[in-house]
Amino acid sequence: MSDVAGSGAPGDVYRFTTAERWVHRCTSTLMLTAIASAAFLYVPELAEMVGRRLLLVTVHEWSGILLPVPLALGLFFKGVRADLTELNRFGPQDKGWVWRAIRRGTGFAGPAGKFNAGQKLYAAVIAGLVVVMVGTGLMMWFTSLAPLNLRTGASYVHDWLALLIGILVIGHIRMAVRDPESRHGMRTGRVSRTWARREHPLWEAELPKREPED
Repeated sequence: MSDVAGSGAPGDVYRFTTAERWVHRCTSTLMLTAIASAAFLYVPELAEMVGRRLLLVTVHEWSGILLPVPLALGLFFKGVRADLTELNRFGPQDKGWVWRAIRRGTGFAGPAGKFNAGQKLYAAVIAGLVVVMVGTGLMMWFTSLAPLNLRTGASYVHDWLALLIGILVIGHIRMAVRDPESRHGMRTGRVSRTWARREHPLWEAELPKREPED
């Protein structure tokens, strides 16, 4: 798998490499599978539509266990490591960004680098929740790992955090639906310089004024 984004229209700029896009696609597929299978397991009306509970349990367990794998494999690629570093770095421009975005909208929240503060917070929260979900899931799957009282607590935490993840993911999808060019960038690896200058001006300012010829 190449670590280079494909070619695009004149005036476009590179945003995500092939490796980054595949990590996102695989992770999102596993996440949505885990959420959907959980819904069919816990909502009686949905469970009745399928009926094959053992199959749903198996799909849910394995989609959850495999969630960290795409990112772990992505660490072999420079682009993925660079974006993780950027996501973990909060700069002066990120202070107060979320509150301004809530009050006035993201377009008035202030300048952003390659990722805005909302995206950084989302990535950090989801990463932490996935670690807890995998840990509690393993405790419920392999009953010998913990005594009954800990497994009961793990089940309680797992269920409530699953609800929180579902809400966060729905919010993430909603934001993506409202920004077609952002989706285009994740799908193709490239965005227009106009969009980059409008949505992530600090990142756009660091880009070369002209893309190298293919």
